[in-house]
Amino acid sequence: MRALYRCLWLTRALEERLETIFKQGHVVGGLYRSLGQEATAVGCGYALAGGDWIAPSIRDLGALLARGLDPREVLRQYTARGSSLCAGKDNTNHFTVPELGILGPISPLGTQLCVLNGVALSFRTRREPRVCLTFQGEGASRTGTSHEGFAMAAALNLPIVVVIEHNRWAFGTPSTAVAAVEQWADVAGAYGVPAGTVDGNDVLQVYDAATQAIARARAGDGMTIIVAETYRMLGHAQHDAQKYVPEHELGEWLDHDPIRSFADYLLEFGFESESTLEDIRSEVALELDAATDEILAEGYPPAEEARSRVYGDSALDADVPWTRGPEPGYEGLTSGRPGSPASHRGGA
Repeated sequence: MRALYRCLWLTRALEERLETIFKQGHVVGGLYRSLGQEATAVGCGYALAGGDWIAPSIRDLGALLARGLDPREVLRQYTARGSSLCAGKDNTNHFTVPELGILGPISPLGTQLCVLNGVALSFRTRREPRVCLTFQGEGASRTGTSHEGFAMAAALNLPIVVVIEHNRWAFGTPSTAVAAVEQWADVAGAYGVPAGTVDGNDVLQVYDAATQAIARARAGDGMTIIVAETYRMLGHAQHDAQKYVPEHELGEWLDHDPIRSFADYLLEFGFESESTLEDIRSEVALELDAATDEILAEGYPPAEEARSRVYGDSALDADVPWTRGPEPGYEGLTSGRPGSPASHRGGA
C-alpha cells in the first residue's frame, strides 16, 4: 500500500511539474492531465504481472509509472528532447516500450482495443499465459471502432481486460449525451462478457477488481469489462477552461479526491504515519527536481535526423515501406507535388 501511495503521489506531482514547465514554455504541444483519475490507472497498472501488456489512454500516466516507466522519460517526451523515446517526434504517451509491456496509444479514440486484440491473439496463439489491459473513456467506447474491438475480443475469447473510465465528460459533452444506458456496465451485455463497476477513485477497489479480471483472462476465460466511476477534475487539456462543468458537480468530486482519500484510509487504520507519507512526498519532490534539471539541460534533436527513427530503424534515410515511396512520375521532386508551393520552393 505504501508503493500504491507513492505511485499515486508521483503521478500527480509529475503532472503538476509538467504543468509548471508547460507555462514556462518548455512543453512542445498540448498537456493532458489525469487529475482525479489517478487511482484508476495506478490500481490497474499494479495488478498486471511481468510479461503482460497495457495500452493506456491519455489520462493513464499512473499505469505507466506503475509498470516501471522512468519519470524522466515522461519529461523528455513532453519537452521533445532528442533523447526521448520518440526522438522528439511526438509527445504525451505516444510511445511503445516492449520491455515494459507498454503499447502506445493512437490518437483516434476507440481504436486502441483493435490493436491490442492482435497482441492478445498472439499470446493465445503461442499459448502464453499473458494478459492485455486497456483503457477507454466512456465517449471513446461509443465509437464504431471501439465496438468492433469489443466484438472481436469477446468472440475470440481473448485475454483482455477493458477499463471504461466513466469520467462524466468527453471534452465538453456529458456522458448522458453519448449513450442511453444509466449503468455503463450494461454495455457488456451486447458482447456476452462479464462486467463490474467500481469506485474509480478508490485505488484498492480498482486493484482488487483488476486483479480478479486479470486472473480470469489468464485462466482462459476471456474478456472482462471494468467500469471505473471517476471524474476528470480539469479540462480536456490545458487549453480547456472547463466552463461547461457545473460548479456543484466539480465540488462534489473534489471532495472525493483519490489521493487524499487513500491517505486518510492509511492513517485511519494505522497502515502509515503522517511523517512517513510526508517523507514519500518529499522524496518524490527531490526526484522530480533532479529529473527536471537533467532533462531541460538536454538538447532538441538535430534537424538532419528528422527522417530517422520513423519506422523503428535508427539509420538516416533508411529504406521505407513501399507505401511511402515516391509516387510514379514524381520521383525527381525533392518535396511536394507539381503545382504545390513546396515543389517550387527555391525555384525560378
